[in-house]
Amino acid sequence: MFNRVAGIIPVMITPFGPDGKIDWDGYEALIEWYIANGSEALFAVCQSSEMRFLSLEERVDLSRFAVEKVAGRIPVVSSGHVADGLGEQIAELTAIAETGADAVILVTNRLAAETGGAADVRASFDALLASLPKEVPLGLYECPAPYRRLLSDDEIEFCAQSGRFILLKDVSCNLETVRRRAKITEGSPFLICNANAAIAYAAMQATGAGFCGVMNNFHPDLYRWLQDHGPEYPELAEELSVFLVLSAQTEPMGYPKLAKLYHRRLGTFSGISSRAVPHDIHEKFWALEAVIDRIVQGTELFRARIKALSGADV
Repeated sequence: MFNRVAGIIPVMITPFGPDGKIDWDGYEALIEWYIANGSEALFAVCQSSEMRFLSLEERVDLSRFAVEKVAGRIPVVSSGHVADGLGEQIAELTAIAETGADAVILVTNRLAAETGGAADVRASFDALLASLPKEVPLGLYECPAPYRRLLSDDEIEFCAQSGRFILLKDVSCNLETVRRRAKITEGSPFLICNANAAIAYAAMQATGAGFCGVMNNFHPDLYRWLQDHGPEYPELAEELSVFLVLSAQTEPMGYPKLAKLYHRRLGTFSGISSRAVPHDIHEKFWALEAVIDRIVQGTELFRARIKALSGADV
């Protein structure tokens, strides 16, 4: 039986230095920030990491570095699954598995072309399961880029029954779908972890598997409190949920560069460059700094309320 991976799981961003290369000191500081702020696992080498804009060597280095620096304190899962051809996919996923990640995450839109059907997906599953090391647990991610492929109920059941899968980063963005999937996988090691902030609190309660959304790059501790203590304080939990949903509406404003801008404010690292978002987000999204001001203000207000309520830091 594989170890459980669940809870508040940030999708890690990648800081770059002035030379365009990965800022390893900044990446290490980011890892420590995630852990200090209540994260229960880390998802390295994902879309937020700009994995489609990284070389295979960079993807492998990111995964290995995260595993080494976390040093077993919490699980690290990694993807880096971007290739089109099945042979290339097997090679890149095998390389990620060799970094020591606690699970290797397959991207569902790599399982078949956008016009492909269930038979194509099943053929990819069969080939990948036969080729990847059986001692390494697997996960799935319904990554929205370059297109979103949601798994069918039959595919969810197949993964649950295979015993190889432990986690789905669910991007259905639909609470009823999340609940139905959790019912299908009940009693198996395959957990459904929602990625959509709009339904985060209700999905946490429905699945018990936590939250794996981009806003864990801003205030994972608030999601952690909502998960662990929300039912004890329903009024505050509801107010916090509203704030978290509204904060998440900033995602289209240049994420992941937006998250890097936030972390520059925190002092985690200094560079905000992004290969995925090369344009100037201040020019495109007016009053962006004022929006971040409000996210920071709201985050601190809720932290203060939680501290006063519980008598301890979140």
